[in-house]
Amino acid sequence: MKGVMRFGKKGKLCPRYIRPYRISKRIDNVAYELELPQELAAVHPVFHISMLKKCMGDPSLIIPIENIRIKDSLSYEEIPVQILDRQVRKLRTKEVASVKVLWRNQFVEGATWEAEEDMKKIYPHLFQSGENADQGITFFLSTV
Repeated sequence: MKGVMRFGKKGKLCPRYIRPYRISKRIDNVAYELELPQELAAVHPVFHISMLKKCMGDPSLIIPIENIRIKDSLSYEEIPVQILDRQVRKLRTKEVASVKVLWRNQFVEGATWEAEEDMKKIYPHLFQSGENADQGITFFLSTV
């Protein structure tokens, strides 16, 4: 494994697959050349078939890499867009408030539960104040 280039983390947390890339040409029965972006120019584009996995995903689910600002460490910063849900978990001695956060460049399935207190400290713009809370809500009157 000496001299092997890793993508980000080492060991257990190393990603198994990076993302789907198109095959530009077939070199041999077991070797393929991939169309890699400029960010991966340091990586040799020819791979053995054992290092590839067939991707038959929905093309609408692929996020364009141009919209994501990738750092030199091949990582990017996620920015929260919206609070989807709230819940309070009761432990033995205390209650922990959590919020379900929708992140930029993620779908609703990729939303995560985060501690409400931490999110209020880091992203206060996601939480509306009391007098502005009803501005974006539409109410319907019942005739019954």
